Amino acid sequence: MTACPAGNAATCLGEPQHEGVAHEVLQRALPIGPGSLLWESAGDLRGLLVIFRVGLIQNMHPAVSRALEQHSGEVFLQNPWNRLLRSIPPIMGGIYAPDAEQVGRRVRDYHVGIGGQLADGRPYHALQPDVFFWTHATFVEGVIAARAHFDTPFTSEEKELLYRESITWYSRYGVSMRPVPPDYASFQRYWNAMLPTLQDTPITRHALALSHTPRPFEAIPHGLWRVLDPLVNRLSKWLGRGTLPPTLRETLGLRWSRLDEALLRGFAWSVHGVFALLPTEWRYLPVVRASRRQAREAP
Repeated sequence: MTACPAGNAATCLGEPQHEGVAHEVLQRALPIGPGSLLWESAGDLRGLLVIFRVGLIQNMHPAVSRALEQHSGEVFLQNPWNRLLRSIPPIMGGIYAPDAEQVGRRVRDYHVGIGGQLADGRPYHALQPDVFFWTHATFVEGVIAARAHFDTPFTSEEKELLYRESITWYSRYGVSMRPVPPDYASFQRYWNAMLPTLQDTPITRHALALSHTPRPFEAIPHGLWRVLDPLVNRLSKWLGRGTLPPTLRETLGLRWSRLDEALLRGFAWSVHGVFALLPTEWRYLPVVRASRRQAREAP
């Protein structure tokens, strides 16, 4: 983990870019826009079915967990769904917003003051290249996982295409490109090497222990949330367990039976069938539908 003193994000942002490596990676990046695979896939509503999974994997990184404990603890621990759902528009904005690069820079700047010490005393900062790229990697892998579980899986060629488009997405944050693998095969190796380093962190354990949570937003009526709350929490945790890589289920000590697997397959088949009947635009998150509509109407 590259050192980046707490409170001194300039050390991270000004880190030598290893220009040759960065240039090679950026040379392989593909544009994002209407018709591109990332544009057509990232904002799919089925991504919400793996949002708990993505959060678990992301927060199993010790530095990410520590950052939540020290800088977002009150918000996350008291109202985790609010924090998760509020993070979606800026993350999606890096793909879909007309000013996507400016949105990406704002997302980066949210993290400028997030740093401190890990439990073992080592310094960390949210903008350390290896930490920041890990959070992005979980989103990219989450798009692939959502398709694998709840739609027709991407082909090898599509995964390569989507990954190369995701390099453009990441470049919009304006951070070091040093950790970014140049192609999907390299990304797979990076991902597989990261899994054994992930831990059962305090934030991960808290998320798994949730049974009731406050309303994410005040616009949701109290009575409706009382009905939805147990369903949302139980279903999201069950889907999280079922869609996690088996090695991470083992790390977290989570059980998954043959019956669970059969039920998950039946649920996935139902989701696939329902989405096949939906008009195309209704398969996307509301914030993404708006951006897609803007793009179609642009001169």
